[in-house]
Amino acid sequence: MAKKKVKRKTLVKKLDIAFSKYIRWRDADTDGYVKCSTCEAIKPVDKMQCGHFMSRRYHSLRWHKYGNCNPQCYGCNIMDQGRQYVHSKYIDKRYGEGTADELLKRSKEKRKYTNEELIQLTKYYNSKVNEYTNKHS
Repeated sequence: MAKKKVKRKTLVKKLDIAFSKYIRWRDADTDGYVKCSTCEAIKPVDKMQCGHFMSRRYHSLRWHKYGNCNPQCYGCNIMDQGRQYVHSKYIDKRYGEGTADELLKRSKEKRKYTNEELIQLTKYYNSKVNEYTNKHS
């Protein structure tokens, strides 16, 4: 019997979930709290979101773990539309001056991930989340 083909949309959604957890746990303290990159509110990991400096529509940066994606609270990420300017300042401070400009340039690159790449990235980020959560339990 042939294996049922998983829809690309489902693969992207699974990767988004794993990556979001990874970004939040990556920056969490030992008690499972994380600071918002734009307003500095401190909340439990599950009350934060993965904020994107350059929108998720830019696939070249959608799952970019060094700069483009950082923990944000709901207020900053959704209600204040990501506070992009403040987010850019945070990115330059954390990752080096000019990083935000580089991300802006990279956002114009076209990138189409294969289904296999999406599956492998999901496995990778889920394993990293497991490492982080095991350290915090």
